[in-house]
Amino acid sequence: MAAGSESPGSAGGEDKLPSRRQSEANKKLKYISLAVLVIQNASLILSIRYVRTLPGDRFFATSAVVMAEVLKVITCLIILLFEKKGNIRDFVALLYDSIVVQYRDTLKLAVPSLIYTLQNNLQYVAISNLPAATFQVTYQLKILTTALFSVLMLRKSLSRVQWVSLLLLFAGVAIVQVQQDSSKQKEAITSSTNQNYAKGLVAVVVSCLSSGFAGVYFEKILKGSSASVWLRNVQLGIFGTVLGLLGMWWNDGAAIAEKGFTFGYTSMVWGVIFNQAFGGLLVAVVVKYADNILKGFATSFSIIVSTVMSIYLFGFHVDLMFTLGAGLVIGAVYMYSLPKAAVPPTSSSSSLSSSSHSSRANGGDSETDAFLPKSPEKEKGS
Repeated sequence: MAAGSESPGSAGGEDKLPSRRQSEANKKLKYISLAVLVIQNASLILSIRYVRTLPGDRFFATSAVVMAEVLKVITCLIILLFEKKGNIRDFVALLYDSIVVQYRDTLKLAVPSLIYTLQNNLQYVAISNLPAATFQVTYQLKILTTALFSVLMLRKSLSRVQWVSLLLLFAGVAIVQVQQDSSKQKEAITSSTNQNYAKGLVAVVVSCLSSGFAGVYFEKILKGSSASVWLRNVQLGIFGTVLGLLGMWWNDGAAIAEKGFTFGYTSMVWGVIFNQAFGGLLVAVVVKYADNILKGFATSFSIIVSTVMSIYLFGFHVDLMFTLGAGLVIGAVYMYSLPKAAVPPTSSSSSLSSSSHSSRANGGDSETDAFLPKSPEKEKGS
């Protein structure tokens, strides 16, 4: 009897050990994901700002957008080939069926692709004319536009906390813009290079609007399809490359024909392009180990990192008004990312489990970044 009672206990102890190790591994992956998100968010903004304000020959932003799209498509194709275990025949059949045979489904992605291409170009314009910290704070308006489009297009419901967070977000951005209108800041902004604050502000606002609409539209497509997120990014990238080439020809065609596609490219510029191309795909992979709270915290922390680095790299001036506005934005981002409260159980404990799972799946995950594709989990959840 004693021996029989020992056996289940020892087996239970063996079962608990792997689960503990798995739990510890997941915790580590969460914090690694957090670090990756912070570094990617902050480094992209700071590096674009740095390369666009350096003296000397400027690279063409339109060519950088095209190059990033090409690298993104190549990366997604490699991932799809890896998923097919290197079978070229299955790989080609998948692409032919998904892109050519189902051409109507492919054409649906022309709209978000056009908007993403426009948005990527607008971000270069905005960051070239705004301090990195100001851009980072103002760009969080994409959460507001995404939420509004989600309510209108997807009939999503927002909790009271999320509505309050959106009001705080708008107030915080407004305070930052009032602070930036001071003569001291405007002199500092315009004295270094030929920068236009109003042009940068319009660019970031239009970018936020396009980010909100394209993100929700893309989410709607993902929910109505069984295609993988990597295949969707190939389709997006194909349209993005074509549309980017058209925009490049329209805006910089003559200059690029004279100076070359990679004119002004330095190692730092290549770093920006790789960050823009792979950053979103990298986040799509690692974000499945982090929840919405950590994603919100990462965004908030990246604003702090961008502000601190801007002080040292670009001589950015931080006063009480900017601190107050940025603080409201950081708090709003964190509040918006909090999961919705679970619905009280009605008949059994299983209903509580399903409702809490639904809350985690739907709580604030609709805030899509221009650079960031949807997480594979997003599609599974749909």
